[in-house]
Amino acid sequence: MTYTDDRATRVREVRRRLAQEGPPRTRDQEGDFETVTVPEKYCDQLRDLMVSEGAEKVVEVGLAYASSALAIGEALATVNRPLPRHVIIDPFQDREYSNAGWDLLRSAGLDSIATLMLAPSSIALPRLLTEGFVADAAFVDGSHRFHEVFVDLYYLRKIVRPGGLIVIDDDWWPSVHTAGQYYERNLGWTVIPDAFSGETIGVGPHGKQGARCKAYRLPAPSFEPFFEDFRAF
Repeated sequence: MTYTDDRATRVREVRRRLAQEGPPRTRDQEGDFETVTVPEKYCDQLRDLMVSEGAEKVVEVGLAYASSALAIGEALATVNRPLPRHVIIDPFQDREYSNAGWDLLRSAGLDSIATLMLAPSSIALPRLLTEGFVADAAFVDGSHRFHEVFVDLYYLRKIVRPGGLIVIDDDWWPSVHTAGQYYERNLGWTVIPDAFSGETIGVGPHGKQGARCKAYRLPAPSFEPFFEDFRAF
């Protein structure tokens, strides 16, 4: 077994235990892990998408109990590019989650490639942009308020390389879905229709059905539209 295989196996084992047993500690809210975490099957699809993309550098907004972060870490270990990096943004990880997610990443050996930014994404993402960080993909599962999702996507389109991927969790929530619609209709983002095929349909707060996750392909080259070309969303 190679080092790469051994590392990916270690991550898979931590993922398996998390799915079966839950995290070592949770917030004092009944069913918090089941409510907050991304279910295992969606994490598997996220991992497979990142592997097929050959991702080397990924930005993730939101950590919580690390289910999606572990899936991304497994993908990076499987792809085994020369300089893997996983930047995770979560201002609540220490004070709300007592570092439960980060400790799981450490137990999987992923702290060697992962960086945790304990700042709001509206501060952390501009910092990454200023530093010149370029990612192959991003996963967005932070605030679900429209204006904050919109700002996350604004900065990520400048950080993720042209032709790269941006995956949005909980797209079936109207606030999240509406933010993505602007970029789809005005900035050339295209939906990857089979990225999360066969997933269970969720029902949002207004009773409308929709898919949980949505994956977008960014245009290559990137472009800035004329303001006259604005399309309502």
